[in-house]
Order: sequence, then C-alpha cells, then structure tokens
Amino acid sequence: MPKSDEVQKAEKIASLQERLTELIAAVMTEEDLKLKRKMIKKIEKLNRQIERLKSGSLLSRETKRDLVAYSFIAPNFIGFCVFTLIPIIFAFALAFMEWDGSNPIKLIGLDNFKNLGDDIFFKAALKNTIIYCLGTVPLTMIASLALAVVLNQKVIGRGFFRTVSFFPYVASLVAITSVWKMLFHPSKGPVNSILHNFFHVLPEDLPQWFSGALVLVSMILFSVWKYMGYYMVIYLAGLQGISAELYEAASLDGANTWKKFRYITWPQLSSTTFFVVVMLTINCFKVYDIAVMLAGGGSGELTTSATVLVYYIYQKAFIDWNLGYSSAVAMVLFAMVLLVTIIQFAGQAKKERA
Repeated sequence: MPKSDEVQKAEKIASLQERLTELIAAVMTEEDLKLKRKMIKKIEKLNRQIERLKSGSLLSRETKRDLVAYSFIAPNFIGFCVFTLIPIIFAFALAFMEWDGSNPIKLIGLDNFKNLGDDIFFKAALKNTIIYCLGTVPLTMIASLALAVVLNQKVIGRGFFRTVSFFPYVASLVAITSVWKMLFHPSKGPVNSILHNFFHVLPEDLPQWFSGALVLVSMILFSVWKYMGYYMVIYLAGLQGISAELYEAASLDGANTWKKFRYITWPQLSSTTFFVVVMLTINCFKVYDIAVMLAGGGSGELTTSATVLVYYIYQKAFIDWNLGYSSAVAMVLFAMVLLVTIIQFAGQAKKERA
C-alpha cells in the first residue's frame, strides 16, 4: 500500500477513535435510556469500522461469524423456502385466480370466496370440522389430564400403564384404525355384539359407527383414544414441576383431594393446558388421515357426513382440478386456525396479567 494511503488510513482511524471516545463519554453522562441505546449502537458500529480498517479486511470479525452461522442454517432455510414458504405464498395468490393446472391462470378476484357461500359441500365440511374440534379438544384434554393425575401417583404398574397409554400415539395409524374398525364393525364387531347380546338391541337397530351421524362420534372417540397418551406425557411433565410443599401446606390446612386439584394443580398447569389446547385445536382443524382411514371405505372417498375441510381441499384440488377454489378453501381454514390461536393467546395473556 502506498505511503499516502497508509497516512489516510491512520488519519481515518484516529478520527474514528476520537468520535468513539466522545460517544463513550457522552454515554456515561446520558440519562435518557432511549438515546443511550442509540449511542451504544453507534459505538458498536464505530468499533467494527475501526477493526475493519486496522485488519484491512472487507468484513469484520463479527460479520464473518454471522456468515458462518448463516451457512449452517442456509440448507434448511432454502428447503423451507422452496417446499413450504413459496407454495404458501403461491396458494394465497391462487385463491384469487382460476386455474386447472394446464390452462393459463386467470385472475377472478373474490369470486372463489363468493362461491363458498353457495357451496353446500363446503358448508358440510366446515360444520363437520367444527363439530370434530369441539368434541375432540375438551375430551382429549380431560382424558389426558385425568390419566396424568392418576399415573403421577404411586400406583402399582405405573410404568406399564404409562407405556400402554402412550402406545396408540406411536403405533401405525393404518394398523390401529383397522383394529378400531374391527371392534366397531356393524355386524361382526364385539361392541355391537355386546349391545345385541347383553342389552338386547335388535340387529336392525344396531349403530352404524362409520356412516351417517355416528361417523363423527367414531372419529372423535378414536382421536381421543389415539392422542390422549401424548398429551398425558405433557401433563405429567407439568405435574412433576409443581412443588410438593404446596400440597403439604394444603394438607395442613385440611384441604381434601378436590380442593388440592382446584386451587393448586389446575392453576399451576395453566401454561401446560394452554399449550395442549392450542396444539390440539390446530391438529383437529388439520384432520385428514383419520377421516379417510375410518370413514373412507375401500375407495377412500368420504361422504358428506364425514367430509372435513382438509379432505375437501384435496378433493377440489386433485380430483376436480379446481386449484383456485381449493386455495380459497385453504385460506378459510388458515384464517380459522389463526383466529382461534390469536383468541387463545389473548386469553392466556389476560389470565397471566390478572
């Protein structure tokens, strides 16, 4: 480097250091916190500039560390963008268009959303999804909490019963739905056999568990049985985080089991319950595989009484090839999940402030 350049560099460094010294002195006397934060950021920036000039590197040491960190997350982020983020953005745009996958895309504005109001199949899918959510979320929460409370006690075979309760969650969905359909088979299943032989229900009056109005009941019961083990584990973790001293103090005050649960266990599990309800709600809105496996029959097609929103999105997109309309239905589902989640977060925040 020419001598003149070295002199210019030294002069620039000296100027920056002078400004740095002034800023440090100003920070020591500044009382306004907001202004103080801005000055600290300027100090950090000046330090990086001085370090870069002294080393002669285009990039500071901190920038290099950031680039190394970004290089580690880049493969996953690129995959997320290509396979998740870009399709989501495209689906949002497609909701305002008409496209069958082969002909040119045509912009139609809000027509897809207007047509939803006259679509009886969409209304049926929406109704079934809401009923499924309203039935599954509270029952699963109650069952998993009850299991967790019981299996948190010193009972015989506690480890065995915990494993058995968790097994349906990790077992193959195809296998357990096959077993469930055998148990509730209209003519050969043991459930209807018990109803016929012990409760004397006539053969023509035996319930058809996987058709008509009872199909949603079957889906709800199956979902509760499958997922309660997973949420039981989450509740167990929450229960084991409650201090035993609280229960000891309640016992000294003469509190019975119900009062201990009401005034200690339940309030202490508030954040755990919030997590369980949010995750359950989102999973229930996304239900697809359970509906197809239980009520789909050999062809996998669902009747109006069993159709849920995700299945209807699939049907409109990949059977009818109405991709714009299916995207509009997907946006409705997204809005519902977002609204319910926001309400739950707002309720939890209000409860924590109280």
